[in-house]
Amino acid sequence: MSSEEIIFTIITEAGNAKGIAFEALGLAREGKFEEAEAKLKECNQFFHKAHDIQTELITKEAQGEKTEVGILMVHAQDHLATATLTKDLVTEMIKMQKEIHDLRKAGDC
Repeated sequence: MSSEEIIFTIITEAGNAKGIAFEALGLAREGKFEEAEAKLKECNQFFHKAHDIQTELITKEAQGEKTEVGILMVHAQDHLATATLTKDLVTEMIKMQKEIHDLRKAGDC
């Protein structure tokens, strides 16, 4: 893969992960927790594709093969970082939605 292909693959996969994470949150807010969990698994698949590419780049650099760092690579890394944060926060928010749902169902809220 060329540098540009690598960069745009990271951007695409990370962007897909973020979007699907928010779809999962929307499903959880509707009380569709099984569907939300399935979406989180789908999110993780996209996230891991992007993360694996980044890991490969880091490994190559550790072995002495330098990667050109331009604004596009910085942009790709930013997408991956925000995908990481989004995935983690949405996972916790879905847990909170489930707790709220259970409390309401039990009449405690």
